[in-house]
Amino acid sequence: MRLTTSHDRFAAPAPLSSSLASVLVTGALLVVFVVDRATTAAPVQHLYYLPIILAGVRFRIRGGILGGLSATLLYHVANPHLLTFRYEESDLVQIALFLAVGVITARLADDADRLRQLALTDDLTGLHNLRSFEPRLLAFVRTARAGRTSLVLLVLDVDRLKLLNDRYGHLAGAEAVRTVGQIIGQRIPADAIGCRYGGDEFVVAVPRSDAFQGYRLADDLRHAVHTCAPVLAGHSFPAGTLTISVGVVSASPEHGAEGTDALRRDAESAEAVFRAADAALYLAKAKGRNQVCVA
Repeated sequence: MRLTTSHDRFAAPAPLSSSLASVLVTGALLVVFVVDRATTAAPVQHLYYLPIILAGVRFRIRGGILGGLSATLLYHVANPHLLTFRYEESDLVQIALFLAVGVITARLADDADRLRQLALTDDLTGLHNLRSFEPRLLAFVRTARAGRTSLVLLVLDVDRLKLLNDRYGHLAGAEAVRTVGQIIGQRIPADAIGCRYGGDEFVVAVPRSDAFQGYRLADDLRHAVHTCAPVLAGHSFPAGTLTISVGVVSASPEHGAEGTDALRRDAESAEAVFRAADAALYLAKAKGRNQVCVA
C-alpha cells in the first residue's frame, strides 16, 4: 500500500457552524429584502435564491423549505401590491421558484453526501476504503508527531480464504470477508479507523495507543472471528471455520518542524509503519496462522 497526500481532495469540506450559517442566511435575506423594497426590480428579486441555496445546503430540506417560505414572505412585504393576493404570472413563477430552489438544493446536497460516502466506503464490508483511509492515517501520524504520542497499526487478512472459495464458491468467500469486516467494525474503538484495502486484507489504525493495547485489540478481533459461527452462501458453518492472522506495530513519529518537509516525513512514517505491520502479519502466517505477531 503506497500512501500519499493526494487523496485529501476527496475529504468533505468543513461545514459552516449552524449559528454562523443562520446569521448569514438571515442577513442575506434582509439585505435582499431592503434592496428589493427600494427597487422592486426582478433582477434584484432573483438574489433571494442565494440565501435559499445556502439554507438548503446547510440545513437540508427543512432549511430549504424555510428559506423559500421566508423569501416568499419578504417578497410580499417588499412588494405591497402582492398583499392583495392578486398575482401576476411572473409573481407566481417567482414564488414557485423560491420553494423549488430550496427543495431541489436540499435534495442535491443530500445526494452529494451519499455519493461522497459511497466513494469513501468499501461496499462489501461498510468499512473505509483505501481512498478514505490514507488521509486519516496521515492525520493520525501528524497528531502523534505533534502531541508526542504513539499510534498503533493492525494489518490482518483471512486465513486460507482460497480454500473456502475453491470448496464452497466465491460467494461464500465474499461473505466470509464481509463477516470479518463487520466484526472489525463492531469491535474497534470509536476513534479508530478500519479499512479493507484488498480482497481479504484489512488495516486498522488506532490513535493514542501503545503496543500492549494494540495486541489486546488484535487478539480480541482474532478471538471474535475464530469463535463466530458464520452463515456463508446460505450454509451454516461451525465456530473455527474462519480465522485471521494479525500483524501489529506501535509507532511514535519523530517530532519536528511543520511544513512541506513534515508532510513528506509523515507520509514516509505512515509507509514505514504499514510495512512493519505487514511484515508482522507474514510472520503470524509463517507461525501457523490464527495468531497475532507484534513488530
